[in-house]
Amino acid sequence: MRYTVRHITRFAYETPISESVIEVRMQPRSEGRQRCLSFALSTVPASRVLMYQDHDGNMVHHFDVPGRHSRLALTAQAVVESAPPAIDPEQITSGSWETLDGLVQSGEFWDVLAASQFAEPTDRLFEFARAIGLMRGPDPLATLRVLLREIYERFEYSPQSTRVDSPIDEALRSRRGVCQDFSHIFIALARQLGIPTRYVSGYLFRDVAGTDRSTDGATHAWVEAFVPEIGWVGLDPTNNVFAGDRHIRVAVGRDYADVPPTRGVYKGISAVRSELAVAVRINSLQPTPYAADTMPFTPWMSWEAGAPMPDSEGELQQQQQ
Repeated sequence: MRYTVRHITRFAYETPISESVIEVRMQPRSEGRQRCLSFALSTVPASRVLMYQDHDGNMVHHFDVPGRHSRLALTAQAVVESAPPAIDPEQITSGSWETLDGLVQSGEFWDVLAASQFAEPTDRLFEFARAIGLMRGPDPLATLRVLLREIYERFEYSPQSTRVDSPIDEALRSRRGVCQDFSHIFIALARQLGIPTRYVSGYLFRDVAGTDRSTDGATHAWVEAFVPEIGWVGLDPTNNVFAGDRHIRVAVGRDYADVPPTRGVYKGISAVRSELAVAVRINSLQPTPYAADTMPFTPWMSWEAGAPMPDSEGELQQQQQ
């Protein structure tokens, strides 16, 4: 399937600021079943956009707006081709756990097995693990499927119930959250079982006729876990499905802290409001018409002028829903 993705982010400042420095992870990856056929990023005010590839293979664009400005808009557009993954449970052998343990002991996956900023074991996490009877099943894939179902059934999908920097304990306490929270909980639990697990940031083409719980017009997050006979397997705990050709992969990391769609700082004393709009469409032979004024914008976060400012490293980050 071929998709067109348009991702617009707008920042508005209460009073003009003197400089913005931002890095962006919005370019879909090209590997395996997915190919990014084209990608473009533009900014208003105009800036020179540079690019590098980080250690996880994610494409990172970055730019500096040095002059005074009270608004900043980013528009990313991509065309992506994606094919469904081939996941065959019959490939799993009786020695799958032993094979996985051997790979883990070699140190190959140390970074996606250790606790990370948003996927850190807590007392509430251990309580939840006991409540669902978390343990190794017949094989890693079967175990992951059980964990996928448990998180889906025991948590309510509730947009705006947590923040971009919420620890997993908030969602564990209220049993509510968004894709970012569910992914972090899944990662922390799977790592406790010795399964290498990483966070995936991207987009989802919503099946309006299906049972997707994800919010339209937002970025999405899910996880990938390593199964020896198959490789990295994508699992979406928000929607209780394996990641398929509707899941467009942008960046992978230990957790959200490694792969926020936008991260930046600015010079000035000002409150900031950010808005986000994401549209994923099936690509046809003719270019899909997009009018910025027809796309619904959802306020993601805001602070009143004069209120205590958040940590500067998080000022231009947005939560994945």
